[in-house]
Amino acid sequence: MGTLRVLSDKYHKNISTIQRVLKTYRICQKTHPVPTEPINLVFDAFYLKRGYGWLVFRANGKTIHYSKITYESIDTIAANLRYLDRLGYKYKSITIDGRKGVLAYLKIHYPDVPIQYCMFHQKQTIRQCLTNNPKTPCGQELKDIANHLKDYDTDSLLARLNELKQQYKEFLKERNEEGRFMHRRVRRAIRSLYTNAPYLYTYKSYPNLEIPTTTNSCDGYFSHIKTKLRVHSGLTAKHRDKLIEFMLQHT
Repeated sequence: MGTLRVLSDKYHKNISTIQRVLKTYRICQKTHPVPTEPINLVFDAFYLKRGYGWLVFRANGKTIHYSKITYESIDTIAANLRYLDRLGYKYKSITIDGRKGVLAYLKIHYPDVPIQYCMFHQKQTIRQCLTNNPKTPCGQELKDIANHLKDYDTDSLLARLNELKQQYKEFLKERNEEGRFMHRRVRRAIRSLYTNAPYLYTYKSYPNLEIPTTTNSCDGYFSHIKTKLRVHSGLTAKHRDKLIEFMLQHT
């Protein structure tokens, strides 16, 4: 009611009139002028609850397209990319968060576009595997690698991982009484770095393209939207959608 009161005082209308206007107000997604030059595309999704989120595509600090989603599936991502293709967008690079299947899709459909894996998400994966305070020496060394990820390139990272695997070979092979590996999270962290190493340093291979190394353009933007929504926590689902769309188009 506080926001309605502010609007009522500002526009000299009673609250019921303000409510009626808001109820009938419709937002149509803007179509931005498509630049003649290729863009550095970044995309990611954010969720407010399970099955309720938004897939957002950004370039040069601006949202160029968005879509309401229930799940960030490859089919959904592909459909939105095809829409941008039809509008005429071309890409200097694409920075991704590493959702399973996205890389494979991009390599098939955009074979000439450099792909950058988000360094922030890579560090998050390592943190999830090892926690902030890994107990084992191998885990501690992996955390140090993650903390200094930008100091490597693909070859030096792979070489460092090979050294680590050799140094802790027996430790990594340890199994429990059921025959399962005992240090699965450490092994998962190593496997993740091996898998993503070819795409973590794309920006170093193409310095002139100014490729974003993270999807932070999206992540910081999502934090801003969620902060605004907390201020208006009493909105109905329909009004919440309108507020989100308004912010996606105007902030």
